[in-house]
Amino acid sequence: MPAGLYRALLTVAGAAVAIVLAVVISSVAISAAGASPLDAFAALFNFGDTERQVVNGITTMVNRSVPLFIAGLAVAVGFRMNLFNIGVEGQYRLAAICAAWVGAQFTAPPLIQILVIIVVAAAVGGLYALIPAVMKVTRGVNEVIATIMLNYIAINLAAFLVRGPFTGERAAGQLTTSTPQIPQSGWFPNLNWIFEMFGMPAPRGGGLWGFLLVAVLLGVGLWLLLERTRFGFDVKASGLNASAALASGVKPKKMIISAMVLSGAIAGLIGLPEILGDKHSFGSNFTPGLGFLGIAVALLGRNKPAGIAIAALLFGFLDRAQGPLQFADVPPSVITIMQGTIVLLVVIANEVTRRIALRREERRAARHLGANTPVEVTA
Repeated sequence: MPAGLYRALLTVAGAAVAIVLAVVISSVAISAAGASPLDAFAALFNFGDTERQVVNGITTMVNRSVPLFIAGLAVAVGFRMNLFNIGVEGQYRLAAICAAWVGAQFTAPPLIQILVIIVVAAAVGGLYALIPAVMKVTRGVNEVIATIMLNYIAINLAAFLVRGPFTGERAAGQLTTSTPQIPQSGWFPNLNWIFEMFGMPAPRGGGLWGFLLVAVLLGVGLWLLLERTRFGFDVKASGLNASAALASGVKPKKMIISAMVLSGAIAGLIGLPEILGDKHSFGSNFTPGLGFLGIAVALLGRNKPAGIAIAALLFGFLDRAQGPLQFADVPPSVITIMQGTIVLLVVIANEVTRRIALRREERRAARHLGANTPVEVTA
């Protein structure tokens, strides 16, 4: 069997075993909570009784997956360089509020206004990620510590801005504060026509976020950049062995800055699906935690855009099930337990399958070397 096919089958088998073990562990947790595992897993796959409920459930799952996919891509760029950009959480929060505020300050043709908002978000995220990159290459500051500390600064700075300089008008009786509303020319068109094309009703609310198309293009573009260009090779080489990369003409410090800025720029886009497709402003109740979940999504997807997309859909599927689980008298915390166990077990399975594949290749190489070694004949 070819080595590539063997490794792929081994990876799939490892992931399947990990998911089965995660189901078993989750069943134990559900039973300990006094609920029925069968009812819980039935609720997981319960998208509703009517066609509209099914459409709304699918829309909720996909909409949740879009920012998680972008967050996974942002983290994966750093991982490819052996950099741990834990600051994605702060980068997307700061970028989201700046982009929402800038987008509310003018009115232009939709294409121009949306493009400006996207550019501002990417620029703010990239510039904020530049800080820990410069600290690392100039002073040797560990990027994990730097980005964690910068998270707190960004989160609290965003909270200050949304309640201070960037505050919009608050409606009577409204408890939350938000930036001014982005004019309708800055709203990203939804994709409800996909459901209507198949004769299904359009989902309620903001519908299927159109930023899904941007996320798909971003994933394809990032794959081409990292897998099919000299830049991607230099990033991987610098991450594997900085000294060898330097000897071959690659500048590791330059690659650290480039990778961190690219990671931050992608992170800056995480909040845009919600801003451009639903809320049209940044509020004090803006969805938190997407940056930290992006780490789990990237690990689960093995830092590959296709794998990250599957992992993001899995997390979106589990998050969507919180409502049905509550109706089945199952604590919502079960979802968090399932997510954690799946990520942990898949990461362990990946390491085990990697070692099995490596040992198989070593044995094949040893047999090949033995077969080609000339036998010395003595008189």
